[in-house]
Amino acid sequence: MSEIGLTIFRIVFILSFVLLLIPILVLLERKISAFIQDRPGPNRTNIAGIRLGGIVQALADALKLAIKEDFTPKGIRSKFLFVLAPMVLFLMSVLSIAVVPFSDYYTINGVKHIMQAVAFDGGMLWYLGVASLSVYGIMLAGFASNNKYSLLGSLRAASGVISYEIPMGLAVVSMMITYSSINLNDFVSYQQDSFLGLPAWGIFIQPLAAIIFIVCAFAETNRAPFDLAEGESEIVAGYHLEYSAMSFAMFFMAEYIAMTAMSALIVTIFFGGYSLPYLSTSDLVQNYEIVLLGIAVFISLFGAVFIFWTYKNNVTRYKTTYDKRKRENKFYLISTLITVILIDAICFYLYNSGLTTQGSKFLALVVDMSVFSIKTLIVLFLFIMVRWSIPRFRYDQIGHLGWEKLMPLAILNIIITALVVTYGN
Repeated sequence: MSEIGLTIFRIVFILSFVLLLIPILVLLERKISAFIQDRPGPNRTNIAGIRLGGIVQALADALKLAIKEDFTPKGIRSKFLFVLAPMVLFLMSVLSIAVVPFSDYYTINGVKHIMQAVAFDGGMLWYLGVASLSVYGIMLAGFASNNKYSLLGSLRAASGVISYEIPMGLAVVSMMITYSSINLNDFVSYQQDSFLGLPAWGIFIQPLAAIIFIVCAFAETNRAPFDLAEGESEIVAGYHLEYSAMSFAMFFMAEYIAMTAMSALIVTIFFGGYSLPYLSTSDLVQNYEIVLLGIAVFISLFGAVFIFWTYKNNVTRYKTTYDKRKRENKFYLISTLITVILIDAICFYLYNSGLTTQGSKFLALVVDMSVFSIKTLIVLFLFIMVRWSIPRFRYDQIGHLGWEKLMPLAILNIIITALVVTYGN
């Protein structure tokens, strides 16, 4: 892999990761909310009887938004700002994940290349700066819409920023002191060791900082219970009330991209990032035979569990002479078996033929990317569960939480961390 090819690969992976996750997250959002509310959720839309668990419904919604008229109402303050607002929010959301490492350094011709879309060493500072700018998209949308509900939504967003941004930044400061770096890759390298018999993950070393940061992360992404900028029960739809079609879709996608970026950052800071517990990238490279066998076993078990789950749960609740789900289950069975057999065959072939040094490094890259993706999906699942479990805070309650609770705790945590790092060494 050449240096130019590696650069293109980094950018394409991050963009495809966040964009392809959107329909999956929409499906999870609907299915989890349906489960909590004791209803089935989307299970009708299909292509030739194939529903893909409900993903086809998300694809239908995307098609609907793409072909709808993008209507601009009369009386807005500024058409330029009205059009610019969703672009700002979308762009800031994408750029915020650009510095999150999804794998360890990849070496080509003796040169180490950082595995981020944007090769920037000060990744933590980049994220804090870019993520903070996303609120400008919300404020521009509320102002340019010339609608009282939209304006109230943008004002709520501004009041929220001054409530949670400072505690979140202070929580990050304590982690910078702990890891002695602002490079996110150094954060992950530190967490590959052990701490009191546990993985040296940030959640175990700095549990208070983790709680503060994760609480602020929900507010940063405008997710419930901190979605005060779009409170349907009080301000109809908030800052994006006047938007439709693809303009609304950009706001919609920006929320999920920001949620993915924040989940990836939480994984990187507190849950070991792309690394497996107690294992470094060099361990994966040196023991690639065990890694190949582990992948084959994991894929086989996952395929068996998936097939068993679909045949048990993917059935209709009603009496019918012809259930399309039976044909769908056959599709799942055949496609899963082909995928499992293909991956296992590749693993056993590489195991028998052996790998070069560069090949084992590439295998470690694939493992790192897979671990990073799985951990991020788990945190995203937590985001969705919390949204449908806790009622919304009022904006004054968020202010009290940020200034009176989280900030003193964050400052206290910095003092304790500095003392431990200074005198503990």
